[in-house]
Amino acid sequence: MSATDPTNTNATASSSTSPESDASKAPKRVVYQVETTGSYWNDVKEAVKRISVRDDLSHINEIPCARNSLLSGIASGVGIGFIRGMSGSVFLACNWAVGTFMLISLGSWTICQRNREEERRRLQQVMEAIPKRFVKKDDEGAPSNEQKSA
Repeated sequence: MSATDPTNTNATASSSTSPESDASKAPKRVVYQVETTGSYWNDVKEAVKRISVRDDLSHINEIPCARNSLLSGIASGVGIGFIRGMSGSVFLACNWAVGTFMLISLGSWTICQRNREEERRRLQQVMEAIPKRFVKKDDEGAPSNEQKSA
């Protein structure tokens, strides 16, 4: 019997958990490893295994930029769909609405992610520059104090 075998009664709680104890605990966000398996197709298989539409949709509010990009896409899709519906068939209007939703949502999400990355880079540069400022001020201030006392 292995430590992960559910029939093993000697297994510790950290090595195996029962479904009853998982259901009573609050859901935790899983932190995935960034490392690869070394094979592109094995990485793709692992990525597909991690896809859970139900979990992703229940935590959509935690995904950066998702809310704004989805709202922009929905509003744009409805607007274009309505305009195209007045001048053409319903099928054509629906195609335009879905296409507009996808284009606007992906575009605004990409722009938002790029802005977040630029802001993260600027913040990192500022954080790296702060200790250098204090060192320069201390070095510059020391000679002036010696000159005043002389």
